[in-house]
Amino acid sequence: MTTSEDTTVMYRPVGPVELELLRRADFRRWPPRLPEQPIFYPVTNERYAAEIAEKWNVRDSGYGAVTKFCVRTSFMSRYQIQRVGGAYHTEWWVPAEELEELNDNIVGQIEVVREFGI
Repeated sequence: MTTSEDTTVMYRPVGPVELELLRRADFRRWPPRLPEQPIFYPVTNERYAAEIAEKWNVRDSGYGAVTKFCVRTSFMSRYQIQRVGGAYHTEWWVPAEELEELNDNIVGQIEVVREFGI
């Protein structure tokens, strides 16, 4: 994704339900979190997102995809990168109540870059 703004590239693994909600939003906004989902977890690299999509989403639903999107760095600078496992298991923790603001700072569209289980 090439933009004239300073952006941070993010990845997110999704299953079929979340993918359909993205389609309905023209791949421009993430759907609101459910009450049991207090945090939105975009990850820092495609490798980690693919691992989650292939191992967890496919197991749970038969399908997993990796999405890629860009968010204004000026917005994302408020969040620290969290390491949650191996060296590449890194992600941001965005509180659900801040997801709409994150959506307002997406530059371009959310893209599907890999699919599993199809």
